[in-house]
Amino acid sequence: MSVSFGDLLDGLNAAQREAVTHPGGPLLVVAGAGSGKTRVLTHRIAYLIEREGVSPFEILAITFTNKAADEMKHRVGALVGPVAHKMWVSTFHSACVRMLRRDAARLGFPSQFTIYDQADALRLVTYVLRDLHLDPKKLPPRSVHGAISAAKNQGLSPEAFAESAQVITERRIADAYAEYQLRLRRAGAMDFDDLLLNAVELLKRCPDVLEGYQHRFRHVLVDEYQDTNPVQNEFVLLLAQAHRNVCVVGDGDQSIYAFRGADMSNIMEFERAFTETSVVVLAQNYRSTRRILDVANAVIANNAARKPKQLVTEGPEGEMVVRYTAEDESDEARWAVGEMQRLHDGAEIRWGDVAIFYRTNAQSRVIEEQLMHSGIPYKVIGGTRFYDRREVKDALAYLRAVINPADEVSLKRVVNLPGAGGRLEHREDGRVRTGARPAVRRGVARRSRGGGHGPSRPRSRRVRGAARQPSCAHRCGPRPAARTDPHRQRLRRGTRGRRRHRGRGAAGEPVGADRHGA
Repeated sequence: MSVSFGDLLDGLNAAQREAVTHPGGPLLVVAGAGSGKTRVLTHRIAYLIEREGVSPFEILAITFTNKAADEMKHRVGALVGPVAHKMWVSTFHSACVRMLRRDAARLGFPSQFTIYDQADALRLVTYVLRDLHLDPKKLPPRSVHGAISAAKNQGLSPEAFAESAQVITERRIADAYAEYQLRLRRAGAMDFDDLLLNAVELLKRCPDVLEGYQHRFRHVLVDEYQDTNPVQNEFVLLLAQAHRNVCVVGDGDQSIYAFRGADMSNIMEFERAFTETSVVVLAQNYRSTRRILDVANAVIANNAARKPKQLVTEGPEGEMVVRYTAEDESDEARWAVGEMQRLHDGAEIRWGDVAIFYRTNAQSRVIEEQLMHSGIPYKVIGGTRFYDRREVKDALAYLRAVINPADEVSLKRVVNLPGAGGRLEHREDGRVRTGARPAVRRGVARRSRGGGHGPSRPRSRRVRGAARQPSCAHRCGPRPAARTDPHRQRLRRGTRGRRRHRGRGAAGEPVGADRHGA
């Protein structure tokens, strides 16, 4: 199923239509909030396929989240049909993974390399700091990993990072960075930042690979360009430098990921890299009221190094914007909950029509307390994702260790699972040998014979030996079967005493020696 050319442009304003029907060459779409940028991107893809005769498989469309990629693919499918589900509409990381799975061997990695997520990478950094004898109090693993991630987002190798290090802390992080990368390569693994960095390295090091992708993707479209980091920007420029059919959509006023390495100046860099760039500004807002836009325009007018634009709308004027300055987080939560009650009781607005946004997860606790105190039903959106749950990560770690035995992080994660225990032995050749602890094996055997009374610790050699001595049997007769027998209770008390104290009695002899003859 596909739409006609007239239907494709139906409902677009003048600026949107100009962006959709751009004849070719570099295009920068400065899209304000709520201006329909996703509509422009999807309709441009459909325009290229239906009007310009471009094959769906010659288009690469990139966005930032899997959810946004799925939404874009669904909307393109509504315009061009089921073929959209086979197109390269994905995130930066997904596109890079597809490239690396095919040509990772050119960089010395196996095609089935392991991908470390945030938790796996942090665990490996912890191992590195421990083995380098670096104090985790002075260099917390999370901070070191953040510094390594920032360096990768800037395109800095361990050697380049070490050269730029100026203070002792940076030099220690440079050592950790170098060792971290060495262990990743030894394990045949990459973290999320490596996916981008290595994809760019592949394109730069292998001209035939770069030429192949430039020929394959005649059109490159990128969403949220203001949130790209230098490595992502270089990835886009490399793919588009031959045909120059690249369309990027972004707005410097909406850049919020500078703490993740995003560089708003990439929009300016785009115009310098492609001097013939056409610029289209989407300023008509379809989401907010006029008063909200007036406030937004007044705020963003103070931003430096921005593309000038004034958001406008044909919508209603709307209610006044309210600003409340709270004394602390508790006062802030009380005010927000009070406003919810006012809207619900006075304006008859349903609880499900009200949302509270907060910047960090730590702020949710005090808000939840106020909601519970007021008896307001609520739902926290977010939390631990399915693939971040412990049991899921454990199962995946087993599979990774089977596929890639050199994966140090996955192997160490599962070697003690289930809880029967185990030990790691690092051999001189760098390989790892595992084996169950003998004490644990005995404990498991006793539990299976003991009728399910829970885990039991092995008795000491002294106690086991004393219990079998003939002298004790001669004095006491046959071993009583009843648990209430006084001698059995004394024997058990003596055992516990020896476990607990492991010392000498008042007379200088072992505790319980007069009872057991030990």
